[in-house]
Amino acid sequence: MILSDFDLRSYISSGRLVVEPFWEGVVRENGLDLRLGDRVCVLRSTDRVLDPFREWSESEFYRCFDAGEEFIVEPNSRYLLHSIEYIKLPPELVGFVELRSTLARYGLIIPPTIIDGGFEGQLTIELLSSSFPIKLKPGLRFLHVILAKATTPIEKPYSGKYQGQKGVKLPKILEYP
Repeated sequence: MILSDFDLRSYISSGRLVVEPFWEGVVRENGLDLRLGDRVCVLRSTDRVLDPFREWSESEFYRCFDAGEEFIVEPNSRYLLHSIEYIKLPPELVGFVELRSTLARYGLIIPPTIIDGGFEGQLTIELLSSSFPIKLKPGLRFLHVILAKATTPIEKPYSGKYQGQKGVKLPKILEYP
């Protein structure tokens, strides 16, 4: 079951769903609109091999910076961005993250992203850019999160490596059996 604006406001007012900072525009007809944060990481183009099972140099594969008042998304590039809002989902809710449709119409894309029940933190999102430069500004409504209620509460809520994250979080070392 997808939560409506009525359901979302009820969850927020009860404290079961946390959105901080809360602003009135966050609750939409069938989801939450989250705003673009000010930290940006660009995935660098390199011939070096990143071994995700060992320590690696962040600066070799990512260029991270504070966006200031605005930044340009360069053509045919990949970025890691984050939401301003820190969210906390109860164990019975799961989030489906989409790019707001206006931004998609400019040619921007995000890969499918799921928020697990029990997750809390700011969202880190990969953005695939368009074929032309686009100016973005921190504070822009850029994500739409649709929340669905599981038929029963999740028995093992999320408690992984990214719990409580703030800002852009680069990938952690992969664990292999």
